Amino acid sequence: MDRITALILFCIAVNGDIRTHIYISKRLNWNDAQAYCRQHHTDLSYFNSQSEIDKLPKDAGGRISYGWIGLQRDPNNTAWMWSGGGHVTYANWANGQPDNFWGDENNGLMTEKGEWHDSNGMFDDPFYCINVTVVEEKMSWEDALSHCREKQTDLPSLTSKTDLLLAQSEYTQSTQVLKHNHTEQLWISLRFLGDRWMCVNGDPLEDEAWSQARGQDHQCPIRKRCGALTKEGLWENWDCEDKLNFICV
Repeated sequence: MDRITALILFCIAVNGDIRTHIYISKRLNWNDAQAYCRQHHTDLSYFNSQSEIDKLPKDAGGRISYGWIGLQRDPNNTAWMWSGGGHVTYANWANGQPDNFWGDENNGLMTEKGEWHDSNGMFDDPFYCINVTVVEEKMSWEDALSHCREKQTDLPSLTSKTDLLLAQSEYTQSTQVLKHNHTEQLWISLRFLGDRWMCVNGDPLEDEAWSQARGQDHQCPIRKRCGALTKEGLWENWDCEDKLNFICV
């Protein structure tokens, strides 16, 4: 088994959906909790799978507690979004939820059971923040992926719009810290294998966002077989041995 095949099997087995969450016992309304998380961490917490919720006690201090998470919706429709951007693709609503009982329940809470309730965001409650890690050291694509895995995180997933939006946001903020030492692109979990581009966790690419600045080089790459994210949120193909900055989510 070659190194690339082994690496992909490792990615699938581990499942790249681990995040780092922090439970904040301070009581704030939803908007103030969002502002607090964005100032001190990355954003209010979001979840792409049940396994992330199952791992929450380890991340957040030993048990799941009641508190705000990043769920929000436009009062004019029923579509739920995450605070960091992107629609909710996995939901863990309690029975009968969301019910919008009072007609103004446009934000979401997590209960001690890990289930979700809609609620009025004006109430003061504890909350969960998420941390996205910016790695200043430049690495090859494989080394970057291994580094994130060792930290029980992953390169940004292409199947999660929230992953990419938060990565893009964190990248923009990190330029103030990295200054002139940062690269203009960041590695993401995109790899060309066989005759197609794919996410390293095996998920198909439903929507593509290739940058036109590099032409159509991604259609049949000879050497540039790893994907990177631009400041504009577009994809570019790069040589996997190139050294780029990256973000672990």
